Amino acid sequence: MSRRRKLGTKKKIALLAGAATLAGGGAFALAATSNAASVQNASTSTVCQGLATALGNNEKFIADQRAAPDALSEARIANREAVLAEIRRKQEASGCEVGESAQGSPAAPANPPAQSRPPAQSQPPAQGGGATSGAAGGGDAAAAGEQVCKGSTVTLSGEDGAPAASSNQFPAGTKLRVTNLDNDKSTTVEVTSVSGSCALLNNAAFEQVREPGKFLIRRALIEKVG
Repeated sequence: MSRRRKLGTKKKIALLAGAATLAGGGAFALAATSNAASVQNASTSTVCQGLATALGNNEKFIADQRAAPDALSEARIANREAVLAEIRRKQEASGCEVGESAQGSPAAPANPPAQSRPPAQSQPPAQGGGATSGAAGGGDAAAAGEQVCKGSTVTLSGEDGAPAASSNQFPAGTKLRVTNLDNDKSTTVEVTSVSGSCALLNNAAFEQVREPGKFLIRRALIEKVG
């Protein structure tokens, strides 16, 4: 006749406590995994939004060139078509929706208000490539050292070459200081061509102020310095 061993009260308490600890550990592991996934998703979303903004800005630039062509429009459009192809390649590599497009830089007022802020530490002015025709808009009326295009985000054009910028507010030759307020990095670049944004940085200039893995500067300070 078999005998069943009866567990003492202390042993029962110990076993229950152990089971609770294991359950709590499992819940902690699940929570940690969930938090990591959330961070990863947020990072991917930021990358995708930046690429979509860059794509939208370049598409707008091409549309504007086709709407009002000049002697250099054909060459500019061919250059930006190559940029679009590179952005789509980056979208695919980053797991984003290929071809997703967005306009990320709102139009700036002709005379935006200046803000009192200590000058950001900047890189020495970079010499851009060959300048093209001036940009449309009245932004060039702003005084040197004045904040411009308040509220605009900044992304990259996908173009290679020495650090430079393109703009729909300032003519070629204008120098702009772009500061990423999320990491306090800044760069001073010369406008060399037109685009669909207040300040669209090429690859080299964007690398000087970007946060790792991000293709969009949400909190940007853009100043006209010359």
